[in-house]
Formats: sequence, structure tokens, C-alpha cells
Amino acid sequence: MTAPIPRDIPDLPAIPRTHALLPSFVPASAVVTPVRRRLAGLLRLLIAGTAAGTVTLALLLGSPPRVLSHFSVQSTILLALVTLASARRAWTARRPLPSALTGAALLYVVINGLVYHLLLADAASPFSVTGTAGAPTGWHAVAHHLLHTVIPAAALLDWLLLTAPGHLHLRQAATWLVYPLTYLAFFLTRAALINTGTPDRYFYPFLDAAAHGYKHILANALLLGLSIYTLAVLLVALDHARPNPIPHRVKTGFRL
Repeated sequence: MTAPIPRDIPDLPAIPRTHALLPSFVPASAVVTPVRRRLAGLLRLLIAGTAAGTVTLALLLGSPPRVLSHFSVQSTILLALVTLASARRAWTARRPLPSALTGAALLYVVINGLVYHLLLADAASPFSVTGTAGAPTGWHAVAHHLLHTVIPAAALLDWLLLTAPGHLHLRQAATWLVYPLTYLAFFLTRAALINTGTPDRYFYPFLDAAAHGYKHILANALLLGLSIYTLAVLLVALDHARPNPIPHRVKTGFRL
């Protein structure tokens, strides 16, 4: 036997709410199918391959320890590694690399191009990464122009045309100075360990302590550091002001 269902069911008391329910948002990236950016992946792979090939060519043409001591070569190696990883992520529809890393690689290779064209491009005293006497010619000139002109321009165009804006932050600008300061310490230590009178002991004239003294080159380094920080701030400002080159996808995030 079953008990009959009572006709009048008493109302249960309401459960008191101790706090208001907070809205929960689900981002669109959680429900939108990832999109492969094959064109961006191929172009970045081309940039990474060109950068790696240029460094390899410079190492074959000059003394490897001397070539690897240049800021331009070190920044190009970093760009090759970062761009290769970015190409893989774009091809496989994964999230982009952290902006602190990609912004640093961009900043350093742009510094490389600007320093050469503003401070080192002097016909009276030609600058060469591979250590050639006089102006670079032949394959030396190819490596020279790729390092200081083509690769920095390609990295800048990749950032402007293939990267979504608004990811760089002002707080990152100060941390990007760590590597230039470390390189300055490495450069001066390397020169101190090389015998006086050795050719290319100081291959950057504005950091030649033997010719100008440490007080003068430290003043130059301070001005260069301030310029690098200003350039980093300008990159951050431009990143937040430039239009988005990537087509917008429809937002499908929903609210719980």
C-alpha cells in the first residue's frame, strides 16, 4: 500500500541568500573554433629562415667568436627563434607567444637597424660584422645588408601587418633594457680581456674606451639606454594606436 498524497502541501520557507550571485563570463576563445593562419605562418617561417641563413653566412665568412659578439647577430638569432615559434603557433592555431618576448625581439632588431644607419653607416670608416677591411663586398655585403636592413624591416612589417594590436604594455619597457645592459657589460669585459692593439677590440666606435676613456663611453651608453627606453615606449604607444590588421571574428562568448 502507498500513502495518499496530501491535498495541501505546506510551503517550504525560502532559503536566505547570504550573498549576491556574481556574473560569470565565458570568453569567445573558449567556444570559437581555432583558426589556422597559414599565410602568417609561412611568412614568419620565411623571416626565421632568412635570419638563420644570414647568421650562418656571417659565421662562415668571419671568425665565429667575433661574429657572435655583435649585438646585431645576437638580436637576429633571438628574432629567428621567436619568429620560428610564432610561425608554428600561427600554423597550428595556438595562442600567440607572450607579448613580452615578441616585443623584446622586435625592439632589439629595430635597435640593430637604427644604430647601424644612424651611427655606424660611415663611408670614411666602414663597419663590418665579418671583419673585412674596407667596405663589405660580395657575400660580405649580402650578409651586411640582410643583418642591418632587410631583417629589421621584415620584423617591423610582420608586427604591423600580421600581429593584433594592444598586447604590449608600458611595464614591459623597463624589463627590455636588461639585455642591452647585459650586452654592454659583456662588450666591455670582452674588450678588457683582449690584448691592447688587437684589431676590432672595440668594433663600436662610440664604445671605444681605449680612444675616449670609460667616462665618455659610459655617457654614450647612458644616452643610448635612454634612447632605447624611449623607443620601447613609442612601440607600446604605437601598438595601442594602430589599427587591427587581422579580420575580426564574430564574438560568441556567452554570459552565465
